[in-house]
Amino acid sequence: MDGYSSYGVALMRRPSPRLADGIVTHIARTPVDPVLAARQYTIYQETVASAGWRVHEVDPAPEHPDSVFVEDPLVVCEDLAVLTRPGAQTRRGEVEGVERAARTLGLRVARIEAPGTLDGGDVLQVGETVYVGVGERTNTEGADQLEQILAPMGRKVHRVALGRALHLKSAVTALPDGTLIGLPELVAATSLPPIRRPPEEPGAHVLPLGGRDVLVSAAAHETIHQLTADHWRVLPVDISEFEKLEACVTCLSVLVPDRARPDGD
Repeated sequence: MDGYSSYGVALMRRPSPRLADGIVTHIARTPVDPVLAARQYTIYQETVASAGWRVHEVDPAPEHPDSVFVEDPLVVCEDLAVLTRPGAQTRRGEVEGVERAARTLGLRVARIEAPGTLDGGDVLQVGETVYVGVGERTNTEGADQLEQILAPMGRKVHRVALGRALHLKSAVTALPDGTLIGLPELVAATSLPPIRRPPEEPGAHVLPLGGRDVLVSAAAHETIHQLTADHWRVLPVDISEFEKLEACVTCLSVLVPDRARPDGD
């Protein structure tokens, strides 16, 4: 997966053997099949690579059950990597490996400091606007620190109070044209532009891959039909084992466009 990439690098992290012990907050725990999860992770990698991204695996963190959800310890904005301070204390050891990966890519590095907490799953970037979900994992101090870090880059940070959503991007994501898609009842929707409601919950989660390509959970059947009818190129992936841990398609990667990296390669 180290061939030519037309878009950039997709950071990913192989599932821990302890994946089944991952944190579950708003849903009942159900058994996770680690063999199927490993297969789904590989297919997810291959699908992202097929859309023009070069996969770079972050060093594994087998002692951390949730470490496959690489989105949470790292937020990338242009050439800056913001190392988060996850709201779940047991996940803070995941940051070290993603820092090494960010430095390997030549990104500048900033860090969220105590008492701030920030999960990358709470950070939705739409153009120059950054929506930050404030709830169980991200606190006001963490959102304030991110705002200070991103202000010199011209980003406008808007805080969104979360309801029953684990993360902001558990409820709302964005299509490549900036249209928000999601479940407005899970967030303070008045803090957001109009949200297009999908016909099923997995349809709230889309990962733009460049151009007209969007990654969507294979469980979102009606959403796939709707987006295809709207002329998006939909790439469905089965992530059922990760969805048992409240994950979605955005959780499993961090996309670093070539233009964000100093050497552009």
